[in-house]
Amino acid sequence: MAISEKDLSNQRKSALTAGISLIIMTLVSFFSYGFVHGNLVVQGDASVTFNNIVSSNNLFKGEILGWIIIMITDILVAWAFYVYLEPINQKLSLFGAWLRLTYSAILGISILNLIFVLLLTGNTSDFSSLKKIEQTQAFMMLFLDAFQLIWSMGLVIFGGHLLIVGCVALKSDVIPKVISILLLLASIGYMVIHLCKIFLPQYEAIITILNYVFTIPMIVGELGFGIWLLLRGGKLPKSV
Repeated sequence: MAISEKDLSNQRKSALTAGISLIIMTLVSFFSYGFVHGNLVVQGDASVTFNNIVSSNNLFKGEILGWIIIMITDILVAWAFYVYLEPINQKLSLFGAWLRLTYSAILGISILNLIFVLLLTGNTSDFSSLKKIEQTQAFMMLFLDAFQLIWSMGLVIFGGHLLIVGCVALKSDVIPKVISILLLLASIGYMVIHLCKIFLPQYEAIITILNYVFTIPMIVGELGFGIWLLLRGGKLPKSV
């Protein structure tokens, strides 16, 4: 079936939007989650975490800003993936887009918990007694745990989104099969790991092993698709 010039142009625009958004999202997530959150939040140690956030308040604000950027780029990717994959399978592409938008909404709810942490730790003049500090620390850890739990719930749905995208991509004659397979493996990784985090948090060793097993597909799958879209998506085959 011949593709019209207008359809090809729309596909190219959506491919560029998805590719650029995914690269921005990846870089920002390394900063917000990998660097800031990973260094400031010490699991199980409320006192150290509290002191880290209070002493690096602007850095913590930067993390929150990063998460907001991630949420916005997720919404852009949901639209771009739908436009690009719609000619292959309209219904599945639409379903995949709604799953990603649902994930973005859940991510937005989880970000609210970080804003509550920022409000709790922002005014050090209120910490007039040890009891007040301990109460604040307890609430802070509660909100940080809520952020992680709600985000994990969202990532299960995100895994479902990648499953749909991987299946649709697999039907394409243009998208490399290795990318489709990596997307499918990434979807399994997200769903299994975060279902374990929600329902079986006591099996930390198993979750760590699963993280190691699925690290490459979870990073390379969608990012690889984004880079391919940026370079080749919506372009006519070289032989044409």
